[in-house]
Amino acid sequence: MSTAGTSDLRKGLWLGLLGITIFAMTLPMTRLAVGTPEAPLMSGMFIAFGRAVVAGVLSGFFLWITRAPFPARSDWPALALMTLGVVFGFPLLTSIAMRHVEAVHASVMVGVLPLATAVVGAALNRQRPSMGFWLCALAGTGLVVAFALLHSGHAGLRLQMADVLLLMAMACAAMGYAFGGKLSQHMRAEHVICWALLLSLPINLPMAAWQWPTQPMPASAWGAFGYVSVFSMWLGFFAWYKGLALGGTVRVSQVQLVQPFLSMLFAVPLLGERLDAVTLGFGVAVIATVFISRRMAVPPQLKRRLA
Repeated sequence: MSTAGTSDLRKGLWLGLLGITIFAMTLPMTRLAVGTPEAPLMSGMFIAFGRAVVAGVLSGFFLWITRAPFPARSDWPALALMTLGVVFGFPLLTSIAMRHVEAVHASVMVGVLPLATAVVGAALNRQRPSMGFWLCALAGTGLVVAFALLHSGHAGLRLQMADVLLLMAMACAAMGYAFGGKLSQHMRAEHVICWALLLSLPINLPMAAWQWPTQPMPASAWGAFGYVSVFSMWLGFFAWYKGLALGGTVRVSQVQLVQPFLSMLFAVPLLGERLDAVTLGFGVAVIATVFISRRMAVPPQLKRRLA
């Protein structure tokens, strides 16, 4: 790899880590906003549509200030699929599920996201990562699954409806990340998410108004809603899509392996959930697979054969 390529990869990984750190707060904050079955707060639908409205308004101002060009017609299919994944699918599915599972429980489900993103990214960019890279990805995912099984006793990790929703959310995120990363290769990374949010505003605005809370909500719920609106739904994507564009979706997606453990770390002070030595041990092991995967070959995008 050339010096420039190494520099781009390094920048991409650091930006990806910044984005993932912001995203890691999403599940605990969502849990704080929606409450529990015994003490429900905001509805999952309001969280999902409302956060997109706030981020959509901010996006409109940002696009205007930066004089962003309108997306090319050829970019619309990818933009639509990205929007379905990260503006509608992931926020809605996770927001509904988070009332019924603890943040630690949901965090282990995020462990399937790096491999899912790598698979979609490799197919989309016509890349063929080495066997060593896939072994690292599978090892990291296997560690997360093993962690989930070890904690299934107290976390109640069963295939309940909330788990199904979370797995569907991971699939939506993988699709949205892969297509957003591809668009960011020729569009400004900030503009990619901004256009998706602005163009979906006509749907999100009336849905959020329909689901507006009918009862007074505590300041903690509104604070959590503010975080997922400004950071999870907007600023986090600035760093994340730029990282994917610089370092490649397949490689940078593996940084997501640390997200479950960051979410758990954040859940402790925010929600009072327990973090033990086993969790920390698995976190260190998973992080190690990310750094090892950096040394594995990932060839550049394959070119189409001429007819």
